[in-house]
Amino acid sequence: MVLKVAITGNIASGKSEVEKLLAKNYPVYDTDKIAHQILDTLTEFEGYDVFTDSHIDRKKLGEIVFSNPDAKNKLENIIHPKVKTEIEKIFEKHKNDEVVFISVPLLYETGFETLFDKVLLITIDDDTRLERLIKRDNCTIKDALKRINSQMPQDEKAEKADFIISNNSDYEYLNNQVLVFIGELHRFIHFKDA
Repeated sequence: MVLKVAITGNIASGKSEVEKLLAKNYPVYDTDKIAHQILDTLTEFEGYDVFTDSHIDRKKLGEIVFSNPDAKNKLENIIHPKVKTEIEKIFEKHKNDEVVFISVPLLYETGFETLFDKVLLITIDDDTRLERLIKRDNCTIKDALKRINSQMPQDEKAEKADFIISNNSDYEYLNNQVLVFIGELHRFIHFKDA
């Protein structure tokens, strides 16, 4: 039976780099990509100014949902059940594999942690995260802080996670931490199967 491992971490913590490293040897999925595909099929936001060339513009949508709690709740109530269904399909597809990784940025905020056997949390110090987010998304400090503050604090997530990788150094350090994590995970798998 497949071991279901969630990868999570707050915005701009470096989850995608960890996903790339794990994807060299394991099946890895990203629920952000799944959510983006679902977004393209939505008609519920036709009354909002979020369309560009008849497609939902994620930047425009983000500006609305991060400043309007009703719009955020509406979006989450539409997207989250559909994402959950896709996660269950992934588990079924990989039921005979040793392990499958699924990146779920809002794992604890959505309550999706109950779907998984283990959780890997990627952390980074808040100042670096803020700097990365502003650079990556070309946004203001105010907008970046709005996004950061909309998520559960990292230290609360750290208390719940099974494994933690710190992304406060360079790529080589991150790669080594991923290798250590894989070793720990395999010890757990072999202990579980013994």
